[in-house]
Amino acid sequence: MRVVIAEDLALLRDGLTRLLEAHDFEVVAAVGDPEALSRALAEEDVDVAVVDVRMPPTFSNEGLVAALAARERRPGLPVVVLSQYVEQLYARELLSSGEGAIGYLLKDRVGNVPDFVDAVRQVARGATVLDPKVVSAMVSRLGGSGPVSRLTPREREVLSQMAQGRSNAGIAAALVVTENAVSKHINSIFGKLDLPTATDDNRRVLAVLEYLRTEESS
Repeated sequence: MRVVIAEDLALLRDGLTRLLEAHDFEVVAAVGDPEALSRALAEEDVDVAVVDVRMPPTFSNEGLVAALAARERRPGLPVVVLSQYVEQLYARELLSSGEGAIGYLLKDRVGNVPDFVDAVRQVARGATVLDPKVVSAMVSRLGGSGPVSRLTPREREVLSQMAQGRSNAGIAAALVVTENAVSKHINSIFGKLDLPTATDDNRRVLAVLEYLRTEESS
């Protein structure tokens, strides 16, 4: 897989490059500012971009803005955004198109190499992956109104696992239930959230987006 890395800290940029190259990614560009990121994404054939949220010149949300602009130019471009802190607004903005191929991870997750590499691969293949700490923050603040309030506690657990990008098999293993039970819960979630008939992959993204919207209004 071909990847572009955008990280202003040279040490971390080099570390990400070495880590991904060691796991069979081809790093076609590693840049330190949003302008260079935009040029790299315009010039290179890329399977996924790994982008720091906070980049020069203000170190606020330049990386996020550049990633969103890149997805406007190339709809569905897989992007993994790295953040130092849990900032749920960023996750909502990234998912607003409903297209998937989005990851929002905390930087400390990079230290868990297998999970980080797996998350990048999942996003490159079109999945939606949210950091478990982001999901935990959402779960703790879910209110009692809106479509998500219709879900049972177990269905919320399944939706939380979906938000972390897990497959049905992964959810089954995490919750110690059968894949058949997971499928039934997911179908129930789709129904209770009034999601339109579509491919399961797209409805999973829509379900996670509804999850985020509920947190925003809680």
